[in-house]
Amino acid sequence: MRHFPSTIAISFALAAAGWAVPAAAQDAPAATDDAGVGVGEIIVTAQRREQNIQDIPLSVDVVSGAKLDAINSGGGDIRALAGRVPSLNIESSFGRTFPRFYIRGLGNTDFDLNASQPVSLVYDDVVLENPILKGFPIFDLDRVEVLRGPQGTLFGRNTPAGIVKFDSVRPDRDGGYIKGSYGRFDSINIEGAAGGHLSDTGSARLSAMYQRRSDWVDNLATPGKNDLEGYEDIAVRGQLQFEPTDALKLRFTGQYRKFDGTARVFRANIFRPGSNDLIFYPGVQNPGQTPTAPVDFDRNVVRTDGINFQKLELYNAAATLEYDFGPVTLTSVTAYWNGNYDSRGDVDGGFGASFLPNSGPGIIPFPAQSQDQVPSLDQLTQEIRIASNPGSAIDYQAGFFYFDENIDIGSINYDNPTDTTPSVIAMQRQDSRAWGLFGSVTVPVTEQLKLTAGARYNEDRRRMTVDRTGFFGAIGTGFAAVKDDNLTWDLSATYEASDAVNLYARVAKGYRAPSIQGRALFVFTTVQDAISTADSETIMSYEAGIKTQFDRRIRFNLSGFVYDLKDAQLTAVGGTINTARLINVDNVHGYGFEAELDARPVDNMVLTAGISYNNAKIDDPNAFITGCGGGCTVLDPVRPGSPGIYSIDGNQLPQAPKWSINWTAGYGVPVGNGEVYVFTDWAYRSKVNFFLYESAEFNDDHMLEGGLRVGYRTDRYDIAAFARNITNDVSAVGAIDFNNLTGFVNEPRIWGIEAGYKF
Repeated sequence: MRHFPSTIAISFALAAAGWAVPAAAQDAPAATDDAGVGVGEIIVTAQRREQNIQDIPLSVDVVSGAKLDAINSGGGDIRALAGRVPSLNIESSFGRTFPRFYIRGLGNTDFDLNASQPVSLVYDDVVLENPILKGFPIFDLDRVEVLRGPQGTLFGRNTPAGIVKFDSVRPDRDGGYIKGSYGRFDSINIEGAAGGHLSDTGSARLSAMYQRRSDWVDNLATPGKNDLEGYEDIAVRGQLQFEPTDALKLRFTGQYRKFDGTARVFRANIFRPGSNDLIFYPGVQNPGQTPTAPVDFDRNVVRTDGINFQKLELYNAAATLEYDFGPVTLTSVTAYWNGNYDSRGDVDGGFGASFLPNSGPGIIPFPAQSQDQVPSLDQLTQEIRIASNPGSAIDYQAGFFYFDENIDIGSINYDNPTDTTPSVIAMQRQDSRAWGLFGSVTVPVTEQLKLTAGARYNEDRRRMTVDRTGFFGAIGTGFAAVKDDNLTWDLSATYEASDAVNLYARVAKGYRAPSIQGRALFVFTTVQDAISTADSETIMSYEAGIKTQFDRRIRFNLSGFVYDLKDAQLTAVGGTINTARLINVDNVHGYGFEAELDARPVDNMVLTAGISYNNAKIDDPNAFITGCGGGCTVLDPVRPGSPGIYSIDGNQLPQAPKWSINWTAGYGVPVGNGEVYVFTDWAYRSKVNFFLYESAEFNDDHMLEGGLRVGYRTDRYDIAAFARNITNDVSAVGAIDFNNLTGFVNEPRIWGIEAGYKF
């Protein structure tokens, strides 16, 4: 059964809304104010220029400063950003190493290692395409920007849903910091950075992060205590920058990550049949025995018999060149990423099987253990842009983007939980090439009105080969190739109604390239049948908004949108063969709004809030998929004459909550040479379905998570106590549709202490 926050906890959370805190010690200049007395300006680079967020015709939100510090307390990974920005959700069935992003309801629940996602992630001007790259840790960041709606006419790849953009602190910023924390489950988080000018023409910065957590989930099938969910994560970033002349700037970046831990813990039969209540079966079943009565769900225990591990190693090298020709600046960004990945878990989430001497928790029809690996991933990107310099009568940008990716993927099945010799091996090789030409121009029509137009031409090609062995020998190879080209564009207008109010409107066409999926692990037909492809999808998005700022005390932005996604690429995940099959549906129709409030009602107080509504539903009367394989209760109508085939027309997209609300608050009181401060942050999301079909079990009603940070800081020191998920909300965040009613849950409550020093 779910654990809901108590009345006392909710009252405490609401009371905390009266607290606030000035900018944190590591606040970047992305958000500036004068001695904490006003909201100041938020400078973003969403349009590849430094601009006030109030002046750009986009729905953009920023996470930086105290909010980002709080989210990272206790070693949070990129998923901790979920819900902290309106219309943004992030989840993963792999844990810390394979995040899946959703903006305005659009995302991809695909668990395969070549999955295409409609949300683009840009880390220091470089597009990270593969999901194992997108989980690169958050440390020494200037800011995180979330751009909602189709993008692509200014930089990077074309994306129909939006962009999550990370900007590291640059090497020419003098100074640094070091901070460390210790918390529950022996959680350790240490990070630091140092940098600045080495000479008049050179600067450097070195940043590093170390995180670890001891195993804290007790596997009842093994002796001893605490076997799972531990990890060790190391990441390093080095930057060198040279400015030999006023016109030329060169920056070289190298990054490395090594992760060693356990795979996501799947939990067998945690959903009560006929409902989404979370339960746990404490007993071990024998053949023919009536299942033991379930008890309240306990996040700290499982009963599983499979081998479990996860390893990831990433390397990155990048070079950025900027040359100022006077009227224009040329920018070149070259980046190479390499990685390898290996993850093995217990797909059935339990112990034994119904035909074996014993099994549990609940009924396990048969064992299911799989291993996914990326022996090699190589991504090369090249981007060249030219942009007019500030002061030009007309602002314009144009560029070229090239993308080259080669990835090897292994999907391995084992007949028995502790086998090390595979029964089936499916090896995939995917080669992807893409290039694009893009440009944008902004024309001031009057002193108050500006018009912007942009366009992009895309060409994408993918090819995949699959070779599968097992089941008494070799059983075939397969091949598929897809390609397409497309012209996308956007038009927008910004109108300065007054010094305090800006209005904007935007219409944009977006595009996602065709995809291939080759998961051929459990399919007993030919491998060619196991390969699925999806045609390109296109989106038309219409958006309008108002951006306001009054007396440096209140900033309030509101945007509304509607979109039509044609030939939407969706993934039918799971079922009786535990596969992922690509499909196209005629249309996904979406509409909603986002609103953000930033207020400084009195000096040293900050209040922020965000809310979004997203209606993102499938509109295709001919969209049918097979029902679940885990024994769930499907609520969708059956296709006439086709038992087990269900209509998904009218369903909300998976992992797309209709409502998302976040708020932060705090207060600082001067004491001695510093101040005592309190900061709290909260995020709520409404119901989410986990799959394309609707069922009684595979969903979660809502989730509310809050954080609290209390400390004392000076100009250099910061000592604080913190807690994450302070009400210990227990919510399912995903499921495995294959063997039984398997699911996985959100992170537990973490508390600890942190000390930091900046210089």
